[in-house]
Amino acid sequence: MEFKRDVWSLLLVLLLGQLVAFSMAASSFASSLIANLGVDAPLTQSFLAYLLLTLVYVPIVLRRRQKLQIAWYWYLALAFFDVQGNYLVVKAYQYSYITSVTLLDCWTVVWVVMLTWYALGTRYSLWQFVGAGTCVAGLALVLLSDAKSQDEQDPKKIPLLGDALVIAGTVGFAFSNVGEEYCVKKKDRVEVVAMLGLFGLLISTAQILVFERKGLEAVTWSPTMISLFAGFAVAIFVFYTVAPFVLKVKISNMSGMT
Repeated sequence: MEFKRDVWSLLLVLLLGQLVAFSMAASSFASSLIANLGVDAPLTQSFLAYLLLTLVYVPIVLRRRQKLQIAWYWYLALAFFDVQGNYLVVKAYQYSYITSVTLLDCWTVVWVVMLTWYALGTRYSLWQFVGAGTCVAGLALVLLSDAKSQDEQDPKKIPLLGDALVIAGTVGFAFSNVGEEYCVKKKDRVEVVAMLGLFGLLISTAQILVFERKGLEAVTWSPTMISLFAGFAVAIFVFYTVAPFVLKVKISNMSGMT
């Protein structure tokens, strides 16, 4: 009976993992199309996603009428890194191509391994390090490919700049992901997502007013553009909703096995 439960839990994690991967692919596709249409508004894209998270999860937390399990300033820091990561990676689509951005986004794995090793005390096997090293080697080939083919590509694109933005963005994602994993492991998943949405909304709003207001005034809000922004927001909402649940189930399964 216990074995069947473990099998079903594993299948659930695999299924939800595919949903997470699909949501990431959908958000990348939407960002690429928005950039190709000449719109440069990465903060606004993230703003809409954080708005959805806030509208759905903050009322749930308020209805509980409980104090936050983690101090608000930790959630603020978590959201800050997340907003910057989203901004840099989405901004990269202005200069690079969807294939390069998607592949280089995997740099997050490298930073997460380093952070979890030092911050959370996670230990990895030799084969896991081999896998991470293979990942880095593949990403290095992407950089070399972009450097060599830069002259043959769209003159409006600057692939190496886009690649650099992605790698910088993955640092923010790594801090955000590790912090989120720690919070989900120790505390409440719904509270984490709610506070990430709320503080992400506040931070992105402030940055839009400073950096992106003029750019928004030049956007032509056609049905296609509205659909792309909405699609991106929904995809990110699904990602932030499902990913913490996958972490929670995975952690529970590992605890049960030990």
